[in-house]
Amino acid sequence: MNTGIWTTIVGVACVLLVVALWTTHANQVAADQGAKADEGEGQKVADSHMDQWKRKNPQEVDDWVAAEKERHAIQPPADNSDLLKGGQGEGHTYGQYTERDLLMWARETEKMAVEGSRIFHDATALGSTVAVSCDMCHPDGANTHPETYPKFQPQMGRVALLRDMINWCIQHPVRGERFEPDDPRMRALEAYIYAQRKGTALNYGKH
Repeated sequence: MNTGIWTTIVGVACVLLVVALWTTHANQVAADQGAKADEGEGQKVADSHMDQWKRKNPQEVDDWVAAEKERHAIQPPADNSDLLKGGQGEGHTYGQYTERDLLMWARETEKMAVEGSRIFHDATALGSTVAVSCDMCHPDGANTHPETYPKFQPQMGRVALLRDMINWCIQHPVRGERFEPDDPRMRALEAYIYAQRKGTALNYGKH
């Protein structure tokens, strides 16, 4: 076989090998992206089912809330009983209230803060890869100072909201993946951190 034909065969073989390797790589990337998408959708479905279960089984939820409150000190929500006093009804911002309404508001609000406490103290729930949870630096939500946000954070080089600082901590000392703003875990963490500073005056920008 002459040299020219042999060179052509080798060249074609190399091209085919490169195409095969690239196709394999592209398929693997697509599969990984699909798996991540499926995982995200699966988590949304799981969260939805859990929320439905909690609504259908309030006693079990109350038991869990009570257990978490025994483990960690959590500030109670505000007393809104004054809303039942004085004139209500037509012309009032929210219309008629009942004691049952107030109990439901308090229960749902406290439940979110308690869920935040659970996540705050649980490295696995935070997605930590080094078994670190928020309470290791902030026992019972201490030294979080949510009342000082927004403020400039030098480590970020910009003005940050509380949720920005939460994500910074999750990505750095906790070594996990950041939470989206509407992630139920982020909402719960914010609720817990704010709850623990109940009664503290707002003072945004304070260092």
